[in-house]
Amino acid sequence: MDPAVATRAFAHEPPVPMAHGSGSSIRFHDRPLLVFWEMTRACGLACAHCRADAQPSPGPEELSTPAAFALIDELASLGSPRPILILTGGDCLIRGDLVTIVTYAKDRSVPVAIAPSVTPRLTTEVLAALRAAGVRTASLSLDGSVASTHEGIRGIAGHFSSTLSAVELLQAEGIAVQINTTVMHRNVEELADIAALMHERRVNFWEVFFLIGTGRGTAIEALGAQQNEDVCHFLVDASRYGFTVRTVEAPFFRRVAAQRAQLGDAPPEEAFALGPLYVRLRDRLFELLGPPMARVRAPSAATRDGKGIVFIASNGDIFPSGFLPLVLGNIAPDGVIGTYRDDPILKAIRAATFSGACGSCEYADLCGGSRSRAFAASGDPLGEDPGCILARVPAHTA
Repeated sequence: MDPAVATRAFAHEPPVPMAHGSGSSIRFHDRPLLVFWEMTRACGLACAHCRADAQPSPGPEELSTPAAFALIDELASLGSPRPILILTGGDCLIRGDLVTIVTYAKDRSVPVAIAPSVTPRLTTEVLAALRAAGVRTASLSLDGSVASTHEGIRGIAGHFSSTLSAVELLQAEGIAVQINTTVMHRNVEELADIAALMHERRVNFWEVFFLIGTGRGTAIEALGAQQNEDVCHFLVDASRYGFTVRTVEAPFFRRVAAQRAQLGDAPPEEAFALGPLYVRLRDRLFELLGPPMARVRAPSAATRDGKGIVFIASNGDIFPSGFLPLVLGNIAPDGVIGTYRDDPILKAIRAATFSGACGSCEYADLCGGSRSRAFAASGDPLGEDPGCILARVPAHTA
């Protein structure tokens, strides 16, 4: 989630920055592409799937402003290209020092993106200050195409219309918009309608999160492997309508995009074992937007939890990602870069030394499976990802 500098990094496409970016695998061994910092766990929403299990008020363990400056100094010391610092939460707008921290990052040439909650704190005045301080990209969450679905997940009446208004607010301030959607059983049939909203609102990026059982998300049923496959094929289609599509905890989307590129314009259901969900979503997309005319916009950089990505919790603890609850160290005294480079689990993740289907798969480096889902399923962050359809068949037959 980030800006112009994120062109080369955070975004795979210029000039935005919110999600997995570009860069060589060699670079990923040296430094992360994206550093997510959970500035606070406080948030005014009550989302059913919240990773952070957010709370009403800030906690005493949150990093201080000087600690934030030290983190930025560490990232700045790497030289160009510096990682993109994504300020998330909870709600990052609750931090009273947010503009101060963003300004300091700008002075140190560290690109910053924000992931705020849509609440009354998201104002023109705040966005203007953040834009002046260097923010060029922001992500907002939209989990349904209609108010009843989105607000049923987000827990706040009127939040659907507020989110659409917030998109306009960001665009008016010259801030590129990324929409984040967490896909689950209760909203999967609305994905085509959400894509149509994206197209209508001229949103730059659509980042689709595939549910992992962490935080409040443990109470929600995630999609199965066949449904994941159907959704990924649909997302390739959706990426041909003017916005870039990326995924979180579904690195097999890159495998699907690569397979579809080899297929050309032939109907994918004739070449792949797709289910009725794909056909329904594809047909609804065509009904709303007509046949696709643009090229596929789906990034191919082989990032995953711990490879190009690292997450810092509100207390400074370092994780491979926000969805993989393995504490690797703390920014004080360990430092985020040294931990990222030297932790044995992260080295194994970057080397794609996985077990099971992920270890023998020809797409082990390009995809590598969700390390978070593997851990949630088996307790092994290097195990196979049960959310991938190839975990059910020998990889060489794919």
